[in-house]
Amino acid sequence: MNWLTNVVRPKIRNMLRRETPENLWIKCPDSGQLVFYKDVEANQFVIPGSNYHMRMGAVARLKSIFDNETWFDVALPEVTPDPLKFRDEKKYVDRIKDARARTNLNDAVKVGYGKLEGAAVVVAVQDFDFMGGSLGMAAGEAIVRGMELAVEKKSPFIVFAASGGARMQEGILSLMQMPRTTVAVQMLREAKLPYIVVLTNPTTGGVTASYAMLGDVQIAEPGALIGFAGARVIEQTIREKLPEGFQRAEYLKEHGMVDMVVHRHELRPTLARLCRLLTNAPAQEGASKPAQPVTSPAQIVSAAETAPAAPHA
Repeated sequence: MNWLTNVVRPKIRNMLRRETPENLWIKCPDSGQLVFYKDVEANQFVIPGSNYHMRMGAVARLKSIFDNETWFDVALPEVTPDPLKFRDEKKYVDRIKDARARTNLNDAVKVGYGKLEGAAVVVAVQDFDFMGGSLGMAAGEAIVRGMELAVEKKSPFIVFAASGGARMQEGILSLMQMPRTTVAVQMLREAKLPYIVVLTNPTTGGVTASYAMLGDVQIAEPGALIGFAGARVIEQTIREKLPEGFQRAEYLKEHGMVDMVVHRHELRPTLARLCRLLTNAPAQEGASKPAQPVTSPAQIVSAAETAPAAPHA
């Protein structure tokens, strides 16, 4: 061994080595193709070619909905971070700290207030990257606060659901968020304000069993997994093979569980049109109008589906 091998070669290797970001490329779960991350991000996290809808973070989702990508973050009530002093392989408080550091979110639900094609709306987004979007006390408080704000502002409330269900580390306190959010939905109904749910991949468990299936209009993104229990659990319980595509958005639309399956590129104009129809608000200049007065839920969905499609990137 000499200075040629000990010094020169390592320096040459360091000169030739490139620092490559870990997320430079994304592999499509559907087709297996490798796609440049920046292209996917610019395409609203839809894989070009296969049209596979990747999960979308809360901040990116709010940017895609609000005018000029601007909104007011809604202040949310503080909750006890670890009410049951829960611990499994790791302390629950440590799991929360890790999730906050990784996502830059306080909890699984982020709420914003702003304009959608000129009309004020309140939007709540569940971020699956924060502990699977699980419904705990903080997430329940965020949903309830968002609905209360919608009543205060007399504006529609839109929720993007993405969750694995209730947060087991909070036990019964997590399950209590199901009736609490259901009562808040009733508060919107009594105020005669639109409540629109967008079901994204995946929406399961206690979230599906509460506010995620109580919308005036139920929208789903293509291919989204929507259900309560998993397919394997259902098959083991009923001892039958489930149909192809069971619990997917398209199957649920065919069987009346959701009203519309809307591509992410068309979601913003569809939501804006629904809000105008449900509030009898005048259309913006240049926006298309329904050919006849809209009076029934079926007509509302039909009219919203005629919204002009946004160009795909």
